[in-house]
Amino acid sequence: MIDSHAHLTVKAYRRDLEAVLARAGAGGVTSILTVGFDMASSEAGVHLAEKCPDIYAAVGIHPHDATTLNLDALGRLEELASSPKVVAIGEIGLDFYRDLSPRRTQEDAFRLQIGLAKDLELPIIVHDRDAHQRTVQVLREESVSCGVLHCFSGDLNLARQGIELGLYISFAGPITFNGKKAEEILGHIPDERILVETDCPYLAPVPNRGKRNEPAYVRYVLERVRSRKSTPSPNRTPAPSSAFLNRPARPPSRSVVTPVATNRLYAFLWWHCGFLV
Repeated sequence: MIDSHAHLTVKAYRRDLEAVLARAGAGGVTSILTVGFDMASSEAGVHLAEKCPDIYAAVGIHPHDATTLNLDALGRLEELASSPKVVAIGEIGLDFYRDLSPRRTQEDAFRLQIGLAKDLELPIIVHDRDAHQRTVQVLREESVSCGVLHCFSGDLNLARQGIELGLYISFAGPITFNGKKAEEILGHIPDERILVETDCPYLAPVPNRGKRNEPAYVRYVLERVRSRKSTPSPNRTPAPSSAFLNRPARPPSRSVVTPVATNRLYAFLWWHCGFLV
């Protein structure tokens, strides 16, 4: 299994990260994608990923911190993304629920980081809370074709729009305790477009709801998703292990995007984390 979205560098793990990772490994989690949400977490995530073979990183500025993104910060994200252990830009997007940054500033930061991801030929990890249609509009206007709608909270229409754009739909702990809507739409989402995650240390799934979440608990999300999906077609061939997080070499010109190549990340994640356990 792979936890496709975790936050391993937060304070919640400061005292026992080694034990957390050991439990994940013992529970069958083979790799973890630790996701940045501000500059400090992005830098720490890259540092951790470079030390740990089974951890990979994404770097980005969350909409809550959109006011901190300037050209210098964007340049620093690009530097961090030069690490071979960085496989995505995120998490980025729009949050109209808490509105901790002005909405226009959130959108500007979102678009700038989408541009960075396209330049670097990396997928994006999208945070969307109470901003569904505006998020889709920005994605369309920016011609996004490679990424994931993380911790999905939308309806079937949103899922279909994301899939049309070439995005993956990722489910987290809420599907185990508040997932009626998600369970209803699972049957309409192509199997190959589904990912699972913990979003730890937040949103712990049942039977650990209310406790600190951790990568080992991704199994409960997986089990709930699998219980609502049919067995994958036997003629479907999973991506080989050698393709795991294998980023393509960047071309001399950064004006050409090859989403098929970068989609290998999520193709692998789905096959090893979504159903083929």
